[in-house]
Amino acid sequence: MNHDPFIVYPGAKISLINDYDPSYKAEFHEEAEAKIKLKAGIKELANYQNILYAQNTYALLIIFQAMDAAGKDSTIKHVMSGVNPQGCQVFSFKAPSDEELDHDYLWRSMKALPERGRIGIFNRSYYEELLVVRVHPEILEKQKLHYIGDGNQIWQQRFEEINNFEKYLVNNGIIVLKFFLNVSKKEQKKRFLDRIESPEKNWKFSANDVRERAFWDDYMMAYEDVFNHTSTEWSPWHIIPADRKWFTRLVVSEIICAKLRELNLQYPIVSEEYKQKLLEAKKMLESEID
Repeated sequence: MNHDPFIVYPGAKISLINDYDPSYKAEFHEEAEAKIKLKAGIKELANYQNILYAQNTYALLIIFQAMDAAGKDSTIKHVMSGVNPQGCQVFSFKAPSDEELDHDYLWRSMKALPERGRIGIFNRSYYEELLVVRVHPEILEKQKLHYIGDGNQIWQQRFEEINNFEKYLVNNGIIVLKFFLNVSKKEQKKRFLDRIESPEKNWKFSANDVRERAFWDDYMMAYEDVFNHTSTEWSPWHIIPADRKWFTRLVVSEIICAKLRELNLQYPIVSEEYKQKLLEAKKMLESEID
């Protein structure tokens, strides 16, 4: 599948409404066809993760951002279903605690960065500081900032800080993949109603979800500004159609595999001395009397 339609190219000025269709499904006509490809992708990802872990040179940070009910949790669950839990960690960032508010806004994300050889997943991330905080600027008052400035100065400053932060990560072998799951307002309503009407899904629904839905247009404007300012050569954004969860999962898995493929990962090559020790260990084991 061609992944170009999902990338926000650095320097581009995009419109979510005009440039990205939440119901897009590429060449796929049936869900079953996509599920077969996803199964193969899950297997490929598991293989790459084994090599990533063994090589212990790179780390992969995957960031998911989306409106409520876009399918972040289920995408993580399905795409990462074949990955060894020892080599993967997931962090969900909620409203910051008092301790976190006593630090800079990137502090809690820095603490959660994946180690070399591991895949780290941020279910929401430091980008909330450019989204929910921008839509609800009263949150800034709780952040104990020494200076906020006028107009858009704080947001321009954070665009620059985040771009520099991600450049620092990539320079140090932490590859950053960023996904926005682009669900339509109509589909979100459908999923909210399903959560209300299905007893087993009631726990997923919060009255605050509907309150935030009232700010939909504000969020879309904030997201567009984020994409237009923080999609960089070293860490571009990918906008993934999210009205069909089966297609969302397939595209995400393919892009992750493509990125790992680019790294040319290899199992470590052992020295001749180490090989000799392996042979000696083999002889000892074979000489044992059962």
